Amino acid sequence: MTKTLPSTSRSLPIALIRAREGVMAPIREMLAETGITEQQWRVLRVLAEFGVMDAKTLADRSSLLFPSLTRIAATLRDKGLVTQTRDDKDRRRQFIQITQAGQKIIDDRAGQAAQIVAGFKSTLGAREYETLLDLLARLDPGADG
Repeated sequence: MTKTLPSTSRSLPIALIRAREGVMAPIREMLAETGITEQQWRVLRVLAEFGVMDAKTLADRSSLLFPSLTRIAATLRDKGLVTQTRDDKDRRRQFIQITQAGQKIIDDRAGQAAQIVAGFKSTLGAREYETLLDLLARLDPGADG
C-alpha cells in the first residue's frame, strides 16, 4: 500500500459514496411506486420549497447539470408534474413551476420522507446530524460563504 494514500476505509470519497448509498436506499424505496427518479424528486422538492424559478437556478439548487435538468424538466412536464414557460424578454430563458399533481407527490410522501430523516437523526443524534450537514456544506463548492 502506498504510504501517501489513506486506507480505503478512511478515504473521504469512498466514505461519501458509501454514505450516499445508505442515505438514498430508503428514498429509492419511497419513490419506487411513484414512477419518478431521485433526480426528478429533487427537482420537485426544490420547486415545492422555492416556487417558480428559472431553469439555471433550478439546476443549481437541485444539484444537476443544466443539460440534465433540461431533460428531466421535459419528462416532468410530459407527466404533468411541472409547467415550463418562456421569459417574455429573453426567449432563451425558461421558468419552471410545480403543478398541483407534482405538489401532490411531495405532499403524499412528506410523512414518509420525514420518517426517513428521523431515522438518520436517530442513528446520528440530532446534534451530530446537524453538524454533519454543516460539515458537508463546507465541502460544497457551490455554497455561499
